[in-house]
Amino acid sequence: MMMDLLVRRFVKDYENVENAKVRTAYGMLASITGICCNLLLFGGKLFAGLLVNSISVMADAFNNLSDAASSIIGFVGVRMAEKPADEEHPFGHGRMEYIAAFVVAFLVIQVGFSLLKTAVGKILHPETLSFSVLSVGILVCSVLVKLWMASYNRKLGKKINSTVMMATAADSLGDVCATSATIVSLLVFRFFHINIDGIIGLVVSVLVLIAGVNIAKDTLAPLLGQAIEPEVYHRISGFVESYDGIIGSHDLIVHNYGPSRSMASIHAEVPSNVDIEVSHAVVDQIERDALKKLGIFLVIHMDPVETDNELAAILKEMTIDVILHLDSRLTLHDFRIVQSPARINLIFDLVVPREYTKQMREELTRQVCEKVRERDSRCACNITVENSYQQE
Repeated sequence: MMMDLLVRRFVKDYENVENAKVRTAYGMLASITGICCNLLLFGGKLFAGLLVNSISVMADAFNNLSDAASSIIGFVGVRMAEKPADEEHPFGHGRMEYIAAFVVAFLVIQVGFSLLKTAVGKILHPETLSFSVLSVGILVCSVLVKLWMASYNRKLGKKINSTVMMATAADSLGDVCATSATIVSLLVFRFFHINIDGIIGLVVSVLVLIAGVNIAKDTLAPLLGQAIEPEVYHRISGFVESYDGIIGSHDLIVHNYGPSRSMASIHAEVPSNVDIEVSHAVVDQIERDALKKLGIFLVIHMDPVETDNELAAILKEMTIDVILHLDSRLTLHDFRIVQSPARINLIFDLVVPREYTKQMREELTRQVCEKVRERDSRCACNITVENSYQQE
């Protein structure tokens, strides 16, 4: 309820999440909310930690201070990502959002190492604790606030496909675990008179480090380049294949330049007996429509395919049957035949899972050629083995 109220109040045209300005407004709202909440939590926890002389509580407080800094970096990253394309950056500045999330990860890791050092010191040289109901109450409120922030950032992050906001949500969940551990430390001291403050501080620091590493891993993926998600793969290929004059498609590659900023290339199969000017007009129309309807700058390579060669169709079906018997995950494309008086050459690309080693590829090629020849002695295979760019 609170999330929806904030969005409706501060984000104009909030339903149009594909719009760059709307995405920026969402990001700014999440960042400002995070800054305010984390500063309040820092002040409350620092007061509680000084009140009971607890390193785990103060460690948790400074973790929230780093979260406030992370929200500031997220704010700056979202603003910079909004900048339009220029001469030096023709695809815009969308990846600044990923870089901001990566900086957040390093901040979290740094805080984790600092807390680890302090916690080890407390284990080696423990200090006297005191129990305060007020401090426990502050920490319980902190857990509730962080749970709300995690839910808030995850919901908005999914809505606008924001790496920074999803990273912030994961960090908030880590804070929930850390603060809960601190509450346990105080309760154990209160009821059992055992000081496990340093140990709990150590646990908190490890949780913070794990959260930082996970954020870094999630952020590095789009920066390095990810395989295409099946949903995205089928959406783009289905869009291309829905046009008259397109028989099929393959070799889809998507390059991500920030959330909602993608460039893609795909091979579209067109009938070889159709005038090239006609097929080219269809391809041009698809590229224009892809930019308008999908928001993707799409480049299409045309592959002419024989559609009226009965022998080619029979041999293709035979070859598909052969490869599926060897491995049901295999697919082929760009199939064509070249006939001579002595034999028929089957030329095609064979798509294999990424787990296939060089040796496995060579053995697969040998088996396909052998089994095709067993079924039709006239046939010889010329195979190009490749991988798909789709997630397996």
